Amino acid sequence: MQFKLQNKVIIITGGAGTIGKCFVRGVAEKGGIVVVADINFDAAKSLANEMEHEYMGQIEAAYLDITNKESIVTLIADLKHRYGVIDAVVNNAYPRNKNYGIKLESVTYADFCENVNMHLGGYFLVAQQFCLLFKEQGYGNIVNMSSVYGSIAPRFEVYDGTRMTMPVEYAAIKAGIDHLTRYFAQYYKGTGLRINCLSPGGILAGQSNNFLVAYNKYCSSKGMLDANDLLGALIFLLSDDSCFMTGQNLLIDDGYSL
Repeated sequence: MQFKLQNKVIIITGGAGTIGKCFVRGVAEKGGIVVVADINFDAAKSLANEMEHEYMGQIEAAYLDITNKESIVTLIADLKHRYGVIDAVVNNAYPRNKNYGIKLESVTYADFCENVNMHLGGYFLVAQQFCLLFKEQGYGNIVNMSSVYGSIAPRFEVYDGTRMTMPVEYAAIKAGIDHLTRYFAQYYKGTGLRINCLSPGGILAGQSNNFLVAYNKYCSSKGMLDANDLLGALIFLLSDDSCFMTGQNLLIDDGYSL
């Protein structure tokens, strides 16, 4: 079965990022009209221009700060005015402050709160505001990007001998996103809205060979994934083929969480 998104208007927050770029192309390939919504408007515009020759009239750039209600409301109003409807939004942005990613003992209360507020709080704000429109339309679809680390405890041993760690904020944020998904799905049950979650394992992004060897020992076949490996699940969740799914969390991790 080939899932189709023909003429569906789909916003991808953080669309100019590593995973976002992959999602933009994947949605466009399935016939969707994609809005690359990013706080880095120049990067979003560059991506839209780069893909325009392949997907003429299907991709546009938009400025979006997911932590700012006015920014979200402005985008919704503009797209509704021009397209009449919005079919789906992918909560994919990854805001974080300059101290993000340090080890537990060094994380300050202020930094912890700021990172949770921006990321989890931003996803809440996007979902809250888009659901108001979706309820008015009588339908709508949200896919929240979580992580395998929203479902399992960190495997700290894979970071031994590297400068990397699994940030404590990340664990709290992603676990929060998992339950935020269930909350919204339950709250809007019976209204035509669907809210689901996609939880990837690790994505290749220039990690050291030592880390990859340690990480891949927990996997089934491929190990660390490419962003493209998430596309099948994302397109399924955005398509009408998953019309009876809501409040669910799909883990795409090559068995890492087992």
